[in-house]
Amino acid sequence: MDTPFDQPSTLPYALPPFDDVRLEHFRPAFDAGMAEQRAEVEAIATDPQAPSFENTLVALERSGQLLTRVSHVFFTLSSADSTPELHDLEAEVSPLLAAHRDAITLDSRLYARVAAVHDALEGGSLSGEDRRLVERVHTEMTLAGAGLDDAGKERLTAINQELSTLTTTFERNLLEDTNDLAVHVVDEAELAGLDDGARSAAATAATDRGLDGWLVTLPLYTGHPWLASLTDRGLRERIMRASLSRGRRGNAYDNRDVLLRIVRLRAERAELLGFPNHAAVVTADETAGTPEAVDGLLSSLVPAAAANADDERAVRSRTVGFDVEAWDWAYATEILRGEQFAADSSALRPYFEADRVLRDGVFHAAGALYGLTFTERPDLRGYNDEVRVFEVRSDEDEPVGLYLLDLYTRDGKRGGAWMNPVVEQSHLLGTLPVVVNNLNVAKPAAGSPTLLIQDEVETLFHEFGHALHGLIARTTYPRFSGTNVERDFVEFPSQVNEMWVSWPSVLANYAKHHETGEPLPPELVLGLSDSAGFNEGFSTTEYLAAALLDQAWHRLSASEAAAVADVETFERQALADAGVDVEAVPPRYSSTYFAHTFSGGYDAGYYGYIWSEVLDADTVEWFRENGGLSREAGGRFATMLLGVGGAQDPLEAYRAFRGRDAEVGPLLRRRGLE
Repeated sequence: MDTPFDQPSTLPYALPPFDDVRLEHFRPAFDAGMAEQRAEVEAIATDPQAPSFENTLVALERSGQLLTRVSHVFFTLSSADSTPELHDLEAEVSPLLAAHRDAITLDSRLYARVAAVHDALEGGSLSGEDRRLVERVHTEMTLAGAGLDDAGKERLTAINQELSTLTTTFERNLLEDTNDLAVHVVDEAELAGLDDGARSAAATAATDRGLDGWLVTLPLYTGHPWLASLTDRGLRERIMRASLSRGRRGNAYDNRDVLLRIVRLRAERAELLGFPNHAAVVTADETAGTPEAVDGLLSSLVPAAAANADDERAVRSRTVGFDVEAWDWAYATEILRGEQFAADSSALRPYFEADRVLRDGVFHAAGALYGLTFTERPDLRGYNDEVRVFEVRSDEDEPVGLYLLDLYTRDGKRGGAWMNPVVEQSHLLGTLPVVVNNLNVAKPAAGSPTLLIQDEVETLFHEFGHALHGLIARTTYPRFSGTNVERDFVEFPSQVNEMWVSWPSVLANYAKHHETGEPLPPELVLGLSDSAGFNEGFSTTEYLAAALLDQAWHRLSASEAAAVADVETFERQALADAGVDVEAVPPRYSSTYFAHTFSGGYDAGYYGYIWSEVLDADTVEWFRENGGLSREAGGRFATMLLGVGGAQDPLEAYRAFRGRDAEVGPLLRRRGLE
């Protein structure tokens, strides 16, 4: 079958022709793409010429272009605009793709050629990105098991195929159970406290399901943003209990057995590779280096964070006049915030209209820092009618890439927020980047404005930081494009971009009342500024609980993993042992809906957010000391950090940028942990 993936797209920036893509195109394109790359790799592995950088490493980078095209489109759709049929196909092709990757990575002939080029590095002429390519490919193949004997490779391949199926199952179960657990409200009185925009979104969600009344759909993380506003304590509790119960209800979407099998297979694979546990495998190829280094940072933050959270709970309980439970925390916090700073969510939300935040906030900051301009291209279509497409150009009117934004939640979209590439930049392949940001903002009724809460504004800036990384990086090899960096560094650029949310000139540019156009009142601006660090005991503790839970699951040996029989018991004990079993502060993600670690590629790596935040907080201080929102400061950051993608060791790049290693002090001050 001819498919839209057979040749590179002729659309601007090679944007895939989404209108032409049909479900039946994917399997033939996957089959053809895998066959094509197998033939390309076979030619490399059997090349009679002596191994060289060009005939081995560069040739490998050129391989698999058809498979890359279909994969980027397929996994964009399966995460953001899926259907049951697409889910079924994902379950079908995932183990095939895992086997395909293993056939390349574990090819002894290919590994021997890569090793020969690697062995010749000392005294050779390769430098810069070329040298980095050799080092990275050799390390990745070694850690993947290329040096195992045939029996070891056979078992490793079987493990990887089963894991690909299990992680797909985990993701599908989570999506289905999250949809199933949406809280149906039939009595409007229960919605007291919600503004008109939120009520409109809940009514639209109910209508889309064919229900009367209102529907509160659940985000990926524990809880819900509306818990800060709802005055009905019973409804708050229903929402929180629904959130916490995902994947552990004994129904068809229960993730407990899936999770345990994932943990056991990862632990077995680690021992097969010569490591004590999965966390040791993961960190061996990250900037952290070892699980012990990760534990050193996380554990050092626990005592102060947990103590702060206990103090915060006591204050909130006094504020509302009863003992605050998990479902009350956000509500009590907003009351307290309003009393102390006058900057509560309900007061701020009318000033955060989504399109103005995007154009006059997110895009404005990117223009001031990096000279980028964003022009909407209604003539270019995304994969869904809600996807907006923007052309990005430099201040010299040179093409940079395309930015796609998919803002709203829907049943076919997984929870959370993320960035992913649709086309990766590469000088070798002659491609410019096409990247997409996905959020899960509740969609209001037609004609009503989309008003964001502060957390959603921060999320948009955060995810756009990933998009900037993908748009600005300029590398020769696709392996290093954009966010293709060590996983515990990938969050750094996105976290830095959050600083512009409340930067005075940026805030003044976008925070205007959606009806009157009046700027954010001075008392609310002051409240936002003064409230920096507010509620950090809760925020740090819920994050540390999830990060330490991730580590606990993945620091099990194979025999220890096999002995775990009950997910809830293990989770409770792990949190208690780590000192983060703080009453009324559940982990940001509990095990059975922890998509980051059991289906999202952050396994044993969720620590990376705070690991990167050490660099982020240090960088924020640098910006404040060096001109803030300026082309000069932005240019240095873009050139020395964003622009190199994965083509340079990230910590070496940071030292060159900052003139020293990052210091932890700014992070401790930011989170109130000094």
